[in-house]
Amino acid sequence: MEEAGEYCSSTSTTRSTTEKRKQRQHQREKPYRGIRMRKWGKWVAEIREPNKRSRIWLGSYSSPVAAARAYDTAVFYLRGPSARLNFPEFIVEEDGVDGNDMSAASIRKKATEVGARVDALESALQHHAAAVEAEENRSGRASVKPDLNEYPDPENSDDDD
Repeated sequence: MEEAGEYCSSTSTTRSTTEKRKQRQHQREKPYRGIRMRKWGKWVAEIREPNKRSRIWLGSYSSPVAAARAYDTAVFYLRGPSARLNFPEFIVEEDGVDGNDMSAASIRKKATEVGARVDALESALQHHAAAVEAEENRSGRASVKPDLNEYPDPENSDDDD
C-alpha cells in the first residue's frame, strides 16, 4: 500500500513539472493576450464576441505588438474601460463612440486600422535600424571588438620598453 502512495506522489511531481514546462513554453509563444503565432511566423489576433460562439477576426501582422494593439482596440470597444488590456497606456477614448452600439464589422475595422498602423511603424523602424547598421559597417565607424582569447603580440607589449 505504501508503494502506491509513493507512486502517486511521483506521478503528481511529474505532472506538476510537465505543467510548469508547458506554462513556460506557452509564455514564450504567446507574449500578449488575444494573439497567437502561425507556423510560418505571422502573428494573428482574434476575439470572441460576448455571449456568442463566433469570433471577430482582427487580422494577421508581422509583429506581436501590432497584433496585441489590434486586440486591445477590439476588447476596449467590446468590454469598455474595465477590459484587461496589453497596453492600457495607448488606448484613446473617442467622444461619442459607445462600444456597446458598435457592430462586429466596425470593431474589426477600427482594430485592423490600429494594427496596420502599428505594424507599418514597427517595420519602418526595423528597416531604418538595419539601414543605419549597414551604413556604420560600410563607413568603418562600427566598433571592432578585440578577441580576448588572443595572446598579445610581443611588439605591442609593455615589456619591451
